[in-house]
This record gives sequence, structure tokens and C-alpha cells, in this order.
Amino acid sequence: MKQNAMKSIQPKVLRCVVVTMMTFALIALVPIAVLSQRTVGDAVKQQSSNSSAEQELLSLSKQKWQWMSERKVDSLDTLFHEKAVFVHMGATMTKTLELEVIKSGTIQYKSVEIQEASVRFIDKTAVLLNKIRLVAVVGGNEVTNPFVVTEVYVQQSGTWKLASVSFTRLLTQ
Repeated sequence: MKQNAMKSIQPKVLRCVVVTMMTFALIALVPIAVLSQRTVGDAVKQQSSNSSAEQELLSLSKQKWQWMSERKVDSLDTLFHEKAVFVHMGATMTKTLELEVIKSGTIQYKSVEIQEASVRFIDKTAVLLNKIRLVAVVGGNEVTNPFVVTEVYVQQSGTWKLASVSFTRLLTQ
């Protein structure tokens, strides 16, 4: 009879322990959730206070895609930082090599559909993310690919310079 009493007590005790642990976990996580909401709110406030800089960068990025499509190497040369790095086509390229690829037509940017764009600021650096659908001619073949393109801009003497571009191909779309 003692064993039967123990068997019925153990699940009750176990249930009580689990409920108590879950309650403590909830009590511990609620302040974290509240703080994270506050942080998100602060980030939104910070982003809205930078709205003119944000709009400037979004316009500059859009203009860059146009210049790439039109092979305006002189305009791109002015925009690209001297130490810029470009990562795409399975390679890492310098400013000089990237400009040569565009000028020669090794990669021909036909059209870019920007589906989403966002900008985040870190001091005098801006990280711009573009979700795009790119139509390009590579090696004589027209290809269409979905990408997230990370563009990093640095501010020098009041002017934004493109310091890095990195293409990440999306698996869906």
C-alpha cells in the first residue's frame, strides 16, 4: 500500500515542480521581453531621426544600380571608396577590378527590381540591405536571380562612399 501511495504522490510532486519551474521561467523572461521591446522601439526612433540620411542612402543605392546598368564607370568611380571590396560571382574584387568588370561588360546589369530596402546606422557607417531580383548577362547568358545585397557606406567629409558590396543569393523566389 505504501508503494501505491508513493506512485500517486510522485506525479503530483513532479507536476508541481514543473509548474513552479515554468512560473519562475516566465517571471524571469517577462522583463527580458519588455526590455527587448524597448530596445526595438529605441531603434525605430533612432532610424526615424536619421530619415533624411536614410532617404539619401536609399536614393544613392538606387542611382548606383542605374549607373551599373548604364555602365557609368566614372560615376561609380566617384561613389566607390578607394579601399572598397566587392563580393559576388564567387570572387572578391577590388574597386579597380569591379569597375573593369562593369566597363568590359563581363557582367551586364540589365535590370534590378528592389523589393525591400533598409538602412542601419553605426556612427558614420551605414549598412544598407536590398532584397532584389537581378537580371544580368553573365558569360553571354541572361540570368535572373533573387539576392539580398549588403552595401556598406562610410561618410567621408560629408559624402557617402560605398565601401563594400556583397551579394547573397536567396534560395527561394
